Amino acid sequence: VQLQASGGGLVQPGGSLRLSCTAPGRIYSINPMAWYRQASGNQRELVASISGRGTTNYADSVKGRFTISRHSAKNSVYLQMSGLQIEDTAVYFCQMTDVISGTSHWGQGTLVTVSS
Repeated sequence: VQLQASGGGLVQPGGSLRLSCTAPGRIYSINPMAWYRQASGNQRELVASISGRGTTNYADSVKGRFTISRHSAKNSVYLQMSGLQIEDTAVYFCQMTDVISGTSHWGQGTLVTVSS
């Protein structure tokens, strides 16, 4: 399953962006989904996750600024980012874990650049 991520772009510090990710076909609403990011020269890190029941978890660096949500009927997960900082610049990846097979599926990544 290839997830399709979109919504990245160039934004000034303090600005907002909304990332979207859609899984083609039918997925189980119980599958947890997440957003990761990878800045140049850094390892990929978890930004936020959401369980099939809607329980959310955030990295300390984005708490209070980012909000993850999902629309199971649309097979989609979103990341609303506000108060963006230069340090948020990275390629953002969406990820889904198939709880039946244990397989992890990824999107192609979308670039977020925060710059004045």
